[in-house]
Amino acid sequence: MWTNISSAPFLLTGFPGLEVFHQWISIPFFVVYFSVLLGNGTLLYLIKDDHSLHEPMYYFLAMLASADLMVTLTTMPTVMGVLWMNYRKINHTSCFLQAYFIHSLSIIESGILLAMAYDRFIAIRNPLRYTSILTSTWLVKIGVGVFMRGFVSIMPVIIRLFSFSYCRSHILSHAFCLHQEVMKLACADITFNRIYPVVLVSLTVFLDVLIILFSYILILKTVMGIASGEERAKALNTCISHIGCVLIFYVTVIGLSFIHRFGRNVPHVVHIIMSYVYFLFPPLMNPIIYSIKTKQIQNGIIRLLSKHRFSS
Repeated sequence: MWTNISSAPFLLTGFPGLEVFHQWISIPFFVVYFSVLLGNGTLLYLIKDDHSLHEPMYYFLAMLASADLMVTLTTMPTVMGVLWMNYRKINHTSCFLQAYFIHSLSIIESGILLAMAYDRFIAIRNPLRYTSILTSTWLVKIGVGVFMRGFVSIMPVIIRLFSFSYCRSHILSHAFCLHQEVMKLACADITFNRIYPVVLVSLTVFLDVLIILFSYILILKTVMGIASGEERAKALNTCISHIGCVLIFYVTVIGLSFIHRFGRNVPHVVHIIMSYVYFLFPPLMNPIIYSIKTKQIQNGIIRLLSKHRFSS
């Protein structure tokens, strides 16, 4: 028994009312978990190993795969711990760090998708200057900027979590820690923690969406000015994979936000499912989309499988 309830660990939740089925529910979760690791890990290996993929577009794809791997590795261990072993306790520091990485990586992924939109914008609007504009130096600067924006911007609210006392219920409604849930358990003034994330999302994710939309308006204007129908189709085809990833990421973000804010009468299990869709669906689908739509990735996978078959 904890003498000071403020120092008691938080308790994670799986699927309330379905605890008897947790072992069965863990099977599709593990399959998705393994698929995410395999798909994004394969992308990273191919981009590193295949010199024909050493181009700006694929370096940005490697950043996206890295972010997807990190968010999956951050969330799924506690999820599988709850589903497999009913291990629900998580100490404050581990919980706050998990929330920090979950939220910062969401901002990072949005920034990477914005950088990929810029890549497509330059490739179509200024194809002759593509390599001279997106030099290795600029790629490093963009990558560092995107990751720093995510990791630094979320720090203020996470740091404040460490200073709060937690004298209310310690039960969280997911199998992982989210800032918006943890702060509600604090016995303190959480005004800053309520307002700051709204401002942050408006200045990062929402602004990223507007810039991506504007860039594609300019891209479409450029493509429509190309005389050859075949060249127009070829130019648009290079954007389809990115558009698919953008739609999957932002639709799940909007869906989760909508459910959390306006879904008071929606069954709690829907909230839980939407959270898992948000964290697992984009990392699962991004490698699949690029594998289906990108010839170079397809060829790399075929070479990798052929090499493995002949070596065995």
